[in-house]
Amino acid sequence: MIALRPAAERGHVQIGWLDSKHSFSFGEYYDPRHQGWGPLRVINDDRIAAGAGFPTHPHRDMEILTYVLEGAVAHRDSTGGEGVIPAGDVQRMSAGNGIQHSEFNASQTDALRLLQIWIIPDRRGVQPGYEQIRLDPAAKRDTLKLIASPDPTGGALKIHQDAQVYAGELSNEAQVRYDLAPGRRAWVQVAKGSVTLNGQRLVEGDGAGIADESLLELAGAEGGGEVLLFDLP
Repeated sequence: MIALRPAAERGHVQIGWLDSKHSFSFGEYYDPRHQGWGPLRVINDDRIAAGAGFPTHPHRDMEILTYVLEGAVAHRDSTGGEGVIPAGDVQRMSAGNGIQHSEFNASQTDALRLLQIWIIPDRRGVQPGYEQIRLDPAAKRDTLKLIASPDPTGGALKIHQDAQVYAGELSNEAQVRYDLAPGRRAWVQVAKGSVTLNGQRLVEGDGAGIADESLLELAGAEGGGEVLLFDLP
């Protein structure tokens, strides 16, 4: 079963400096049909105006991935950590037993676009922490590159959940196959461009929930696309 979540049907919040599309219920957007997919709870496609952003706010007991598509994020947190996440980097924040942080567009002139992803952890109260990795474009070109896992390899981020997250940039007609183990589910999110999933066309912003499928076949379409794949319990 592949259930398409079309980009045009996502929740939409616009408050001047923020233009955000929500794949799942979030904040003031509520849809009982879309509350997450397994432990995958949030995929927000955020566009943030130059110099603007989210002031200091709290989180707890959530694994938060920031996948930057355009521009750069400046962040600061209550542990004293701070830095910049440029396009091509991915950051993991384990909110654990409580953390406060802020996120702003690091540029005063250029727009910022990112995917903010929340994954419910497999246990509560872990020590808060950050990790950040740089994704070499060649490492995810025409393949699926592991970017987060509970047992990370190859420089992936460590998350506190039995989930693997992959990123791929598929050129036109390039194909990748992914075997989904029995009892597992998956989510595919198109970050840019266009791909096909088991022959079905998906465009930028589209998502798809997958269950009871053993093989996923992804291919770049109409010039190719950038995609995230979540392998979930």
